[in-house]
Amino acid sequence: MSLRTSDRLAVADLVHLYASAVDDRRFDDVVELFTATAELRLPDPPRSLEPVRRHHGHDGVRTAMAALASVTRTEHAIVGEMYAPGDSLGYALGRITCIAHHWTIADDQITDLVWHLRYDDEYLRTPAGWRIHGRALTINAIETRPVRRLRAPKSDGRAADAGLSAASTEPQPRKTNPRGRSRETP
Repeated sequence: MSLRTSDRLAVADLVHLYASAVDDRRFDDVVELFTATAELRLPDPPRSLEPVRRHHGHDGVRTAMAALASVTRTEHAIVGEMYAPGDSLGYALGRITCIAHHWTIADDQITDLVWHLRYDDEYLRTPAGWRIHGRALTINAIETRPVRRLRAPKSDGRAADAGLSAASTEPQPRKTNPRGRSRETP
């Protein structure tokens, strides 16, 4: 049995919405992409690259996202996606491969902490659409790279730290409905 095309597309959209919301630092939106009873399982690098910490429900996801507050900028590049039906209708599984960049500034030095990772996911269809019900993050490799320059965060529009670019003239994101999607997206 295979996942219906419309369900596969909706679940893939959910995965990409998660990456986009994390990178845009819209952590409240990230929380809403999970079910109220979701379990998020995370590693504890560098001690453990396997998922060893558990966060439950929306509050747990919110707590996990708060750990990103000290990171200046992130970029999650989804490089592989596999989806399969679960045991029942409205339940699906996914294995997502991702390269996640975590840029930080310390002592006027910019560092890119790169995680080559995979998410082993469980998805549930809810009245609000597909949501992540279980996510286990496993890190396959960690790299640390020096960075010459980093685009300034949008929060205050100023570049105050080492090598940050001045605020660009790129357009501001529009309010979208649902969050993260263009109004023109069907």
